[in-house]
Amino acid sequence: MKAMLLAAGLGTRMRPLTDHTPKPLLPIAGKPLLAWHLERLAAAGVRDVVINCSWLGEQIEAFVGDGSRFGLCVKISHEAQPLETGGGIFRALPLLGDSEFIVISSDVWTDYPLQNLLSVKTRRGHLVMIDNPAHLTHGDFYRAADGMLNENGDGTKVTYSGIAVLHPDFFHGCSEGVFPLRPLMQRAMAEKLLTSEHYRGEWIDVGTPERLQAAERAALASR
Repeated sequence: MKAMLLAAGLGTRMRPLTDHTPKPLLPIAGKPLLAWHLERLAAAGVRDVVINCSWLGEQIEAFVGDGSRFGLCVKISHEAQPLETGGGIFRALPLLGDSEFIVISSDVWTDYPLQNLLSVKTRRGHLVMIDNPAHLTHGDFYRAADGMLNENGDGTKVTYSGIAVLHPDFFHGCSEGVFPLRPLMQRAMAEKLLTSEHYRGEWIDVGTPERLQAAERAALASR
């Protein structure tokens, strides 16, 4: 199974740290956040990875190279401007093949066992959900007992972790451009084709300098 790391964001909330360094290359416990993801993907058995780049993307491309030093084959999907999550993945679909692939937002730090995703089969999508963090107490979707996601209050409301398995058919009918993932998730939910799992381990959205420090502490504690 191939994987895609989303790394094209501007990192606005992290400024001035991201004025000259793309957020995926900010260090956590002495290692760029992106390297944590690449090493974990390789350890899980993934070999082919696509990374989308925009803001300061040349730094990401120079750091990763062809991926061989991580035991991976990495291809870069360039974006002249950030295309948001949906548009970025859609542009990269030709590099991801015709079957399911893993998607990971590169601005999260987590100990989620990525090998669990290698056996996931889905006609549309499968999302890893987490308990609502302090900065997202409203949650994203309701999760029913059978793992199906919905917006209508059936189950417990949880937050999307930024980790998923998607099928290319998830993007059926889409066109090149800037668009988010959420409307496509809503469509898959309406079709009863969006499954999920609930992960209760370590997860941090590295979206502010304070949460970067929290990720640093978590990474050091995991060693």
